[in-house]
Amino acid sequence: MASAKKGSRQPGFEEALARLEAIVKSLEDGDLPLEDSLRLFEEGVSLTRLCAAKLEEAQRRIDVLTRGEQGDLKLQPFEDPERGEGSDPERS
Repeated sequence: MASAKKGSRQPGFEEALARLEAIVKSLEDGDLPLEDSLRLFEEGVSLTRLCAAKLEEAQRRIDVLTRGEQGDLKLQPFEDPERGEGSDPERS
């Protein structure tokens, strides 16, 4: 397994997600011996954790530059309108 090599590079988010999708398909097909299925499952868990960590890192890095009431620029955390994060009920 390539990830077991010392000094091997960590895959990017898209690469890890594509590999995870391939693992899921292989496991769903159900044609693998038990040991191979367990090895793929372990790899999938590792990739899931990697993807989650990369998404959390990306979310922390997303900041939107907005103008304050005085016209000054300030950094403000990104608010996802679909999730309702950061919404202030007193402003409604």
